[in-house]
Amino acid sequence: MGVVGALLGPEAEALVRLRAAACRLRREVAGDDDEHWAFAYSMLHRVSRSFAIVIQQLGPDLRNAVCVFYLVLRALDTVEDDTSIPTEIKVPILQEFHCHIYNRDWHFSCGTKDCKILMDKFHYVLTAFLELGSGYQEAIEEITRRMGAGMAKFICKEVETVDDYDEYCHYVAGLVGIGLSRLFHAAGLEDLAPESLSNSMGLFLQKVNITRDYLEDINEIPKSRMFWPREIWSKYVDKLEDLKYENNSVKAVKCLNEMVTNGLIHTEDCLRYMSALKDITILRFCAIPQVMALATYALCYNNVNVFRGVVKLRRGLTARIINETNSMADVYTAFYEFSSLLAEKIDDNDPNASLTRKRVNAIKETCKSSGLLERRGYDLDRPKRNPAMIMMLLLLLVAIFLGALYRR
Repeated sequence: MGVVGALLGPEAEALVRLRAAACRLRREVAGDDDEHWAFAYSMLHRVSRSFAIVIQQLGPDLRNAVCVFYLVLRALDTVEDDTSIPTEIKVPILQEFHCHIYNRDWHFSCGTKDCKILMDKFHYVLTAFLELGSGYQEAIEEITRRMGAGMAKFICKEVETVDDYDEYCHYVAGLVGIGLSRLFHAAGLEDLAPESLSNSMGLFLQKVNITRDYLEDINEIPKSRMFWPREIWSKYVDKLEDLKYENNSVKAVKCLNEMVTNGLIHTEDCLRYMSALKDITILRFCAIPQVMALATYALCYNNVNVFRGVVKLRRGLTARIINETNSMADVYTAFYEFSSLLAEKIDDNDPNASLTRKRVNAIKETCKSSGLLERRGYDLDRPKRNPAMIMMLLLLLVAIFLGALYRR
């Protein structure tokens, strides 16, 4: 542990390292002479900072392919998410999107903020796509085709059953996992993973996002976005939006806990997928989001604040996860600790308590049986700040700065 870690703890040190990594990425982007690649990486940083950091784990060739893959699917997702686009216009675009990626002049304006910029300057992404190897292009085209068709299907169909929920998550995220596995294989770095395991990697991440983002989706303007399956929420309320009202708090938390329990079923597949990876950079790339997802589930479980505002991991904990996930031992350790933190929140009176505990125990047993567990001491509670230590750190930084000036 460095000086910052000794004074302020591991999260502060992790944040400093993460900030340095972000600066390195910006320097790489600024130094790229190709305008289309500079745009791709700067846009990646704008639409997903966490993914922009994680992608740095990969080598240049694969990193470029994954960057383009992400931006193409983000553009497709922007079309799906824009509730102002009439259905009769949106559906054909989703279905034909995979054809447009070979035409650098294709353009469709939609979305808001950074996603609108992505769509308005999408020709830069298409130019980058056309520079990729044929194996990468074919994988990206296939997944874009399958995803667009699935999204179009659910424009006209609501998520009624748990099977519908799994199918929707397959189209919007499971296919991402399958596509990434194909890119890893095309790069010659990994064996082609079974689609079932790749699918679970995507489903787990997507279900965490859908669960956490309930309030944002239900309050979407001009039209709510509803992805929680009726088969689950109808046990507790008459309308999905009723969960956000304070007088339904007890029912809402029970419904939330069932959503978390549903998502936990994918964790053992995720561990199986990651344990088979051979390339350490690909392991880090895949594992960091999975660990963050399980930590988010632990934070959301039994937490009524999911229905009141934004619930997300604190930056220091996120930074620690990114810095400390470097091997399968780290993955097993993190999964064990975060599943243990979730287990501590299980209320025996919850209608799904026994099933939740069963799935959490299965995660812990898989991690223990690896024989690789360490101790990290992850904590979901906000760490206490020590004003004296903060002052010492500030004085130290001032002294270093003044010393540098004096030497000049």
